[in-house]
Amino acid sequence: MGTKILVSVVVPTYNRLSRLKRVLGALEDQTFRRDAYEIVVVSDGSTDGTDDFLAAASERGDVVYAAQANQGPAAARNRGAALAQGELVLFVDDDVVAAPELVAQHVASHDALAGDAIVIGPMATPPDFTMRPWVQWEQTMLYKQYDALTAGLFAPTFRQFYTGNASLPRARFEQSGGFDTRFRRAEDVELAYRLNRGGIRFVWNPNAVGYHYADRPFDSWLQTAYDYGVNEVVFGRDEGQDPTLHRVRAEFRRRHPTMRVVTRLCVAVPALATGLRRPLRALAVGADAVGAEPISRLALSVLFNSWYHLGMASALGSGKEFRRIVARSRRRDP
Repeated sequence: MGTKILVSVVVPTYNRLSRLKRVLGALEDQTFRRDAYEIVVVSDGSTDGTDDFLAAASERGDVVYAAQANQGPAAARNRGAALAQGELVLFVDDDVVAAPELVAQHVASHDALAGDAIVIGPMATPPDFTMRPWVQWEQTMLYKQYDALTAGLFAPTFRQFYTGNASLPRARFEQSGGFDTRFRRAEDVELAYRLNRGGIRFVWNPNAVGYHYADRPFDSWLQTAYDYGVNEVVFGRDEGQDPTLHRVRAEFRRRHPTMRVVTRLCVAVPALATGLRRPLRALAVGADAVGAEPISRLALSVLFNSWYHLGMASALGSGKEFRRIVARSRRRDP
């Protein structure tokens, strides 16, 4: 009788063969007992040789492998979780290279809790990789959250559930119905939102480190901001929540006054956001090149926030409706 599988590491992948090889190598080289965890990889319509590589790895017994037509990461993760045998499902992205203790740290957190919880680990900046300015901006924003979580300034919530490095009991995942495949962005936050309503705890483990070798084009980065804004409203409606939640207003209130003014202008005149796109990108890249990182971050913050709120306004039906909602942030909410 073989050793019981305790952890199923689920990795969705799409056309990242060279990066995937490093990801899988790191997952093979863990301090946790290799016979007590499995690596489940789902190729989501890859066309770069990934399927041949994974088929060979599967024959050797290194991975559990499945291929499907391209349907997005939510569907790929659901497929991987359906193949999983472990008591825990640990989601790792195909650009996150696990530190040797990653699996052991996730297991240790669940063992210590002895209960129903989601464990979140950091997607750390690799020391041997140069990121594009907008990707580095994302990492900077992440580290602000990580530092606050580690310092105990706030407890983790569903908003910190990023499936690049997070684990939960497989039974809990199955009970939730898994990721909603309608979402190609923010599907992780949407799932965590439903799990949160079911009473699950969120736990931060800064020692469960995965190094995030993120590389995405500028247009994809900006589209992500827009899609997150749309989904902020959409999944709230689907869950029966008023999209004018206090949280939306409260978060807008915390923005820098200049950022709030620019956002209102861009939502009122979307052509302004489009017009700012190229010059602010050029400013961010140029400032980053000469070491003026604060200027680069400011330009990227303006872009990200503008497009995020444009997406939200689109889902609400109009810029006027968005402005009506956030206008309440100028006075005390009831």
